[in-house]
Amino acid sequence: MSAAERSFIPLGIAVLTVSDTRRREDDRSGDTLVERLEAAGHRLAERRIVPDEIEAIREIVLAWSRDPAVDVVITTGGTGFTGRDVTPEALEPLFEKRMDGFSAVFHRISFDKIGVSTIQSRATGGVVNATFVFALPGSPGACRDGWDHILAAQLDYRHKPCNFVEIMPRLDEHLRRGGA
Repeated sequence: MSAAERSFIPLGIAVLTVSDTRRREDDRSGDTLVERLEAAGHRLAERRIVPDEIEAIREIVLAWSRDPAVDVVITTGGTGFTGRDVTPEALEPLFEKRMDGFSAVFHRISFDKIGVSTIQSRATGGVVNATFVFALPGSPGACRDGWDHILAAQLDYRHKPCNFVEIMPRLDEHLRRGGA
């Protein structure tokens, strides 16, 4: 089947809001991600809010990464520089492969919107247990930018010349061979 003939493949996407203060009724960033992923045709696999605590973040992301219903995890919040911002510290040690390009492209897009203030974000991405994991800042605008300008295309099998969906079946090759 050529790329031009590809059909959309809906993914199971879990959304984790990292915040000491947000509740479901005022989680605008989580709402933004859920609205966009569902509008794109994907399925919300899970949604939670967790405090800015390394072990709590890791526990949820690891559990989701082992769940066959979850193809992608997107976190929002905890990517700044305050003492409570620990999402990168929680996630990056779990990455089997780090996705430096995600951060670079996110900052390029963000720079056009907020200028040099983009340096205050530590957006990151990688692969955990053959599951894509992306950490976005905790503002609805950052979630819109991350989804609209990066993730919407990369999580769409029809996107050319390449996308994350087409490589998903091979993300665990190192595990199937008994190690890297």
